[in-house]
Amino acid sequence: MRRLLIAFNKPYGVICKFRPEPGRPTLADYISIPNVYPAGRLDTDSEGLLLLTDVGALQARISNPRHRLAKVYWAQVEGAPTDAALAALRSGVDLGDFVTKPAGARLVAEPGSLWPRDPPIRYRAKIPTAWLELTVHEGKNRQVRRMTARVGFPTLRLVRSEVGRVGLEGLAPGEWREIDGSAPWSRPPA
Repeated sequence: MRRLLIAFNKPYGVICKFRPEPGRPTLADYISIPNVYPAGRLDTDSEGLLLLTDVGALQARISNPRHRLAKVYWAQVEGAPTDAALAALRSGVDLGDFVTKPAGARLVAEPGSLWPRDPPIRYRAKIPTAWLELTVHEGKNRQVRRMTARVGFPTLRLVRSEVGRVGLEGLAPGEWREIDGSAPWSRPPA
């Protein structure tokens, strides 16, 4: 059985559903393949890699945290993160309703393959920004944004760059490509 897997570079502002939303773009505005559904989701104000499939078991394998599939994010944050903030992200952050699992967290330069956001983030001359690369294995609601805010550096822009071995390479915002969903495409957990 052929398993369809689509890698889509979700633009900022697109809602992760196919059902029409008056005056707002949805997945249906970009992908016209029948019977595919998101494997996980990205918030409307987040950008980047979204995987879609037509196989329920594959959708569950990708989105269920039990499988520990790595999800890599680029987060532009307000301020200059300290070593203590990075250490807190790496060890797990108490968000009140749950404590995150340890995450990969490191400062990076602005990713060279990154496209301009439309609309751009708010610029404030007296407040610096920095880029973090965060690797999580959970994917709870607004988790990355909540983590960076909790350690004192709110996220201004969030882009998911990888899920397992699938990345954004060669995909402009709004573009998608088909991937062989039957191949062992995911990395084993570390």
